[in-house]
Amino acid sequence: MDTTLQDPLVGQLLDGRYRVEARIAVGGMATVYRAVDTRLDRVLALKVMHPALAADGSFVERFIREAKSVARLAHPNVVQVFDQGTDGAYVYLAMEYIAGCTLRDVLRERGALQPRAALDILEPMLAALGAAHRAGFVHRDMKPENVLIGDDGRVKVADFGLVRAVDTVTNTTGTVLGTVSYLAPEQIESGSADPRVDVYACGILLYEMLTGEKPHDGDSPAIVLYKHLHDDVPPPSAAVPGMAYALDELVASATARNPEVRPYDAVALLAQVREARGGLDDEQLDALPPQALASEDQPARGAEDRTSVIPRALTSPTLDFARAGGPPSRPLPVDEVRRTSRLQSPAPPPRRGVSLLRRGPMAVVVAVLLVLGAGAGVWYINSGQFTRVPPLLAKTEKEARERLADAGLGVGQVEEAYSDTVERGTVISTDPEAGARIRGTDSVSLTLSKGPQTVRVPDVDGYRLDKARSVLKDAGLEPGMVTREFSEDVSEGFVVSTGPGKGTKVRAGSAVALTVSKGSPVDVPEVVGQDLDAARAELEEAGLEVSIAAERVTSEHDAGRVARQSPEAGREAAEGDSVTLTLSKGPEMVPVPDVVGDRVDEATGKLEAAGFRVQEDRGLLGLFGDTVKAQSVPGGDTAPKGSTITLKIR
Repeated sequence: MDTTLQDPLVGQLLDGRYRVEARIAVGGMATVYRAVDTRLDRVLALKVMHPALAADGSFVERFIREAKSVARLAHPNVVQVFDQGTDGAYVYLAMEYIAGCTLRDVLRERGALQPRAALDILEPMLAALGAAHRAGFVHRDMKPENVLIGDDGRVKVADFGLVRAVDTVTNTTGTVLGTVSYLAPEQIESGSADPRVDVYACGILLYEMLTGEKPHDGDSPAIVLYKHLHDDVPPPSAAVPGMAYALDELVASATARNPEVRPYDAVALLAQVREARGGLDDEQLDALPPQALASEDQPARGAEDRTSVIPRALTSPTLDFARAGGPPSRPLPVDEVRRTSRLQSPAPPPRRGVSLLRRGPMAVVVAVLLVLGAGAGVWYINSGQFTRVPPLLAKTEKEARERLADAGLGVGQVEEAYSDTVERGTVISTDPEAGARIRGTDSVSLTLSKGPQTVRVPDVDGYRLDKARSVLKDAGLEPGMVTREFSEDVSEGFVVSTGPGKGTKVRAGSAVALTVSKGSPVDVPEVVGQDLDAARAELEEAGLEVSIAAERVTSEHDAGRVARQSPEAGREAAEGDSVTLTLSKGPEMVPVPDVVGDRVDEATGKLEAAGFRVQEDRGLLGLFGDTVKAQSVPGGDTAPKGSTITLKIR
């Protein structure tokens, strides 16, 4: 059954702008709808807080915090927030609409994924979380339902409704925010949360993608919570024999029960993931998940047929999180695996003809020496002269020098560059890049991270909006979400404040939210019932503009007078805002019931049911009477609906 038919918001126009078309999902705090922005004619997602929670100030505050937090995250892997507002009992967010599915849908349909597909999903997830962590926020509710996979292959992290500033103490009383299967031990014990709780959740997600199962399961949430506190997450290879050891190491690192042992944030984990990926070959990356090996009689399919969660061509751009430059995320060749496979292959059949033994002992000796000499030459060319650049991403300079020395390589030029994703003092990239084949005596140049480039938010208070945006871009920042509010001190169209505030140090490229003045508030006067000229004069005198609705409506007011106004009287508007007036085409004329001779209560009921008001005229003689002797409009005549009929009582 289509439950959206029972939803009162479906088909409605929210806040005079968003036409709600269908319900997408229902969560603990809010319902998500597909809607159309009628002003910009675009499809978007509306997240509407449950009305019962809208009365709770703390819930509303948390809900609005989501809008402000995500508005600061200008990142391609974060679901964008366009607008936030209220309409009566409804508090809502207008967000980017992603046509596709969630990671939960993928896991439910496919079970375990190939390592390549799992990493294709994990890397943009970590890129999004890395942007949040470096902006000072923690997601705290990472789970497959909050990872969206678009029809075009893009991966986006959604639902920052539980985000909180990194330096905010988070203690819950009797309630732990988040989903039990993905909670870090410290969240369970004390309710505290820093970026490492998101790292833990991503480790659980990686395990689930690689094995198709959660690492900790139980008959009740209490059992699952106990296992998070007391049991290590098992290696994925225990569930999927033959899985690469590097993937076991990744899961173990991200899900360490001691948070001090985990990567300090998603950026650090992303560096580990890319390094691990660089050490895997195509065979390890495209290893079939267990469910695909159920029937060995079936003919093998290509890698693209086995796993088509995300097209590689579409996901590659989203993985380029480090704008300062990092090694490309592509598998490195593993020569040992290939050499082993060559050694195990059957030898070619001997050539037909005269055998060497028939040529005498000397021929055998010469042949053996030639073979040994040729083998030594091939070994010298392939192994003695050439080697491959080891992966060095996120290694300190000292560690990189040691690895290069172990490979017989020297260190060339050492440079520094800014990086949003790689820790200060560690390697961003190498030249030649990791996996490149070079001579054993050559040198490798290193580029070390200077950490994220930071700038101070310039003072744009009092600037016009277009000028403020220009100044922010010149400072290396991005203009973020614009909200408007009334101000007695700042003229309309000029900036009241920024978020973060002026002088705050932020990383280059961060989004800065702008609050723009709507000017001094104007109280909208009451003009309903007035003729058009009088209403227009009063509104214009108040500094408001007037627009007339195309259609007229029936009302109790005479034709040509104002029947409705929007905004209503008493509401605040900005100077220059438009008030829409709907004119009356006169009252609806309806027949008047004949109630003479009826008892007063009975007569009143008939007249009110027909749409009239009733007034009694008892006079001195009718104080104790109960019968209608006359009515102001005779029965059978017509009168304006809503008008008053006077009854004489005797």
